[in-house]
Amino acid sequence: MRQFKRSDRLSAQILRDISGLLVSELAMVAPGLVTFTRVKLSDDLRYARVYFSYLGKTEDRDTVTLYLEKERRHIRARIGESLRMRHIPEFDFRFDPSIEEAIRIEQLLNEIKGEGRKDQQN
Repeated sequence: MRQFKRSDRLSAQILRDISGLLVSELAMVAPGLVTFTRVKLSDDLRYARVYFSYLGKTEDRDTVTLYLEKERRHIRARIGESLRMRHIPEFDFRFDPSIEEAIRIEQLLNEIKGEGRKDQQN
């Protein structure tokens, strides 16, 4: 019995390919750090929702989102060259706020930790 579903393997490959393809292109579009976090494929492998995170200004994040939407067909064609599939999935790019939220929570915990130390010193 197979250990992983085909959609899981293809999701991982699409994530690697998109990350490698777009890192340099997105650096020219907006300053900041773009990270592709996950790819979720539909059961019929026709649609792929690609989640990305962006650390930088909100305006630049909107620029990255617009760029990804505008270049969706070009990205699909380039990724399709490396996939062994009859039908290349349609890409839908979505912002993933999880990294920003994790950083915010870490900052809050550090603030609480710092206040605890001040209370112990007094």
